[in-house]
Amino acid sequence: MTAVPARVAGVSEIIAVCPRPEPAVMAAALEAGVTRLFRVGGAHAIAALAYGTGTVPRVDKIVGPGNRYVAEAKARVSGDCAIDFYAGPTEIVIVAGSGRPAWIAADLVAQAEHDPEARSIFITWSRALASRVADSVARQEAGHDIVKRSLGAYGAAIVTRTADEAMALANRIAPEHLVVDREALARRSITAGAVFIGPFTAQAAGDYATGSNHVLPTAGAARFRGGLSAADFVRVMAVQRVTRAGLARLAPTILPLARVEGLRAHAASIDIRLNRAAGQRQR
Repeated sequence: MTAVPARVAGVSEIIAVCPRPEPAVMAAALEAGVTRLFRVGGAHAIAALAYGTGTVPRVDKIVGPGNRYVAEAKARVSGDCAIDFYAGPTEIVIVAGSGRPAWIAADLVAQAEHDPEARSIFITWSRALASRVADSVARQEAGHDIVKRSLGAYGAAIVTRTADEAMALANRIAPEHLVVDREALARRSITAGAVFIGPFTAQAAGDYATGSNHVLPTAGAARFRGGLSAADFVRVMAVQRVTRAGLARLAPTILPLARVEGLRAHAASIDIRLNRAAGQRQR
């Protein structure tokens, strides 16, 4: 999910880090176009990538999610090395007024198993549904220590008065994953990293098969951007070419603006190219 868009963008060297790379992970990295893979992880891996070591080369950009230590490390090095965005811990918001409680609970539990600090939030305008989902979560979390810790600290079921209020609250959260139970909710203005519509669009499908990149903004970062894409690995710049005749045509626009700003040297840099005395009136 990080190597493929880099490869599509034409990045020639792709460095990956993983603290415990299983054979399947190494095979996937090879297929995705990873150039080198280092057996290191956590905040120290971010530092190594940002500044370089005797073994790990310095990179131009660090992308990908992680726990709060990785996210904090990325934020700290961002002044010296470009990053994608704040990605982690993971989060899900489910907005539904109806549906199968066990299915909704299963999605909340699935997200919670990522990390003790994962956020799993259910928003509904049906108090009865909230109660049934909470009961189902209690049954499904049994025996899963990480899930219990995550839901106990960061899980929530919120009952609103209306669907409008539920969606307004979801947009304020600007979650990484937003699940809505019907198409009508998805037609509204939405602020989220990725949107999953309908009872069969399980969020886990997005992890593995539905095609959207799964490096997504968290902690409200969806307010200003979406998920990782090839565009994150492309430098965009403006290139301009102007002839003498073209500059003469532009001068009546450039010179008054430069002079109004009090930037006389800017105006002079145009006048000198047109062989005119500085300040000569344009006709």
